Amino acid sequence: MDVRIRVVVLSLVLIALGTTPVTAQAEEGSAATPALIARGDSVYHGPGNCYACHGAKAEGLVGPSLVDAEWIHSKGTYEDILAQVNQGITKEQSKSGIPMPARGGSAISDEDAKAVAAYVRSLSKKQGS
Repeated sequence: MDVRIRVVVLSLVLIALGTTPVTAQAEEGSAATPALIARGDSVYHGPGNCYACHGAKAEGLVGPSLVDAEWIHSKGTYEDILAQVNQGITKEQSKSGIPMPARGGSAISDEDAKAVAAYVRSLSKKQGS
């Protein structure tokens, strides 16, 4: 599916669920707006290189699935995900023994990392608290 169509569909779903910037901010401690999530989608599938390990559909390849209800290294909160994106997962911390470099080994900005965290959190079938 075209990225633009996914962004529109995601935005409509969030609106239908009553997830507005105000409620998202209260839930996550950040402004996880549809625009921020769309930016995260773009970074995930582009310069962040997240898709290389987690797959184009985020269903997992070398790295774990990001769309299921299981969070392997955290509770799945926005803050936890952002910390994982920024710090990575060492081989010793990794449940699979496969490390994740900080920011996926890319040179994305702080704002891009926040957008990726919002996008990844939006994908999970069980969002952490």
